[in-house]
Amino acid sequence: MIGTIFTLATFHNIPMLMLVSYDVSTADAAGKRRLRRIAKACQNFGIRVQYSVFECNVDPAQWVRLKATLEDIFDPETDSLRYYNLGDNYTRRIEHVGAKPTMDVEEPMLL
Repeated sequence: MIGTIFTLATFHNIPMLMLVSYDVSTADAAGKRRLRRIAKACQNFGIRVQYSVFECNVDPAQWVRLKATLEDIFDPETDSLRYYNLGDNYTRRIEHVGAKPTMDVEEPMLL
């Protein structure tokens, strides 16, 4: 599949941490709707760490589903999506500084 990031985790169904960021044009009502739909799709798979940034701890099948959902929603003429594969050994790659509390994406979330 063109554009898909594969790692060793991809072939062993090991969860991997994907960082998803987006920039959606909200100049019109359709853009505002896309923004809400993209945020909701990301919330189904991860936790919000910034306004338009989510950490998603997903297995390869979940990643394919999330990515397809996002790319069906966004408008490539006005919006952008960025994906960062932090892999399955991501804890050493993340450093948090500042006011917002750090959340462990592997811990169960209470809703």
